[in-house]
Amino acid sequence: MAAPSELDGAIERFASYLENERRSSPNTRAAYLRDLAQLAAFAAERLDRPPSLGDLDVQLLRGWLGSLARTHAPPSIARKIGAARSFLRWLHRRGLVARNAALELSLPKVRRPLPTFLDVDAAAEVMTAPGTDSGEGLRDRAMLELLYGCGLRVSELCGLSVGDVDLGPDGGTVRVVGKGNKERAVPLGSHGVAALRAWLEVRAGMARVGRDGEAMFVARTGRRLGVRRVQVLVQRYGALGAGRADLHPHALRHTCATHLMDGGADLRAIQKMLGHSSLSTTQRYTHVSIDHLMAVYDRAHPLAKRRPARAR
Repeated sequence: MAAPSELDGAIERFASYLENERRSSPNTRAAYLRDLAQLAAFAAERLDRPPSLGDLDVQLLRGWLGSLARTHAPPSIARKIGAARSFLRWLHRRGLVARNAALELSLPKVRRPLPTFLDVDAAAEVMTAPGTDSGEGLRDRAMLELLYGCGLRVSELCGLSVGDVDLGPDGGTVRVVGKGNKERAVPLGSHGVAALRAWLEVRAGMARVGRDGEAMFVARTGRRLGVRRVQVLVQRYGALGAGRADLHPHALRHTCATHLMDGGADLRAIQKMLGHSSLSTTQRYTHVSIDHLMAVYDRAHPLAKRRPARAR
């Protein structure tokens, strides 16, 4: 077995930095480390020796991206460039490389699709799809209300504890820890408050048998629900309520933002509620709302239906 190269050792230290200092999410760390492992393997094969940090020049990086172009889509290549830039920036700040050669790489053009969302009637049907005659049904309705009513990410929902929710008489709030370990308070609507109160009345019987006693949403075993389980449940209720078996939790978050925008909510308020670090991310919902408005106009306005007159 070959000894780790200088590059391999630096990647291991970078992984520790991502976890302990930058507080990156496990998914982000895993993606970055996969990309950098691919880079290290390419460098070792191309150089026919263990690569050093000084080998990370523009020529090597461009050769790596060239080898990926045949098998990877532009969004994947853009993410790998991002991983290389972050890694080399970290190396440069520590004086381990002379410059960040990855800054000279051109990002591929990536067309971001508009977010998927439900109309108001379909969203209401999904919210009421779970029955209320069982503990699981009350739990699932409360989860859907938080995903749609509060626009939570599925990871934020799964990480909630009972103490994170305040169901006060003047309106409830949810304390959420989002990306980058950033904490925010999200308002709870009346439907969310009612759904959570109903769930909390029966939750104790399920949580008592498990080890995750403080988890807000638990399975029959008492264990905290995971992301994959919530995704499956959202797909089920999407099919039952709106005929959308492809529904996913993030689509409910998109739906929340779009409906807030259609209702006249301030863009900055939506940004704060959703925990977006950049306003440009929130602005995507402006385009969704305009497209939706144009579609309604084309269907309903008499002038939109009128055919252009024939030329004489």
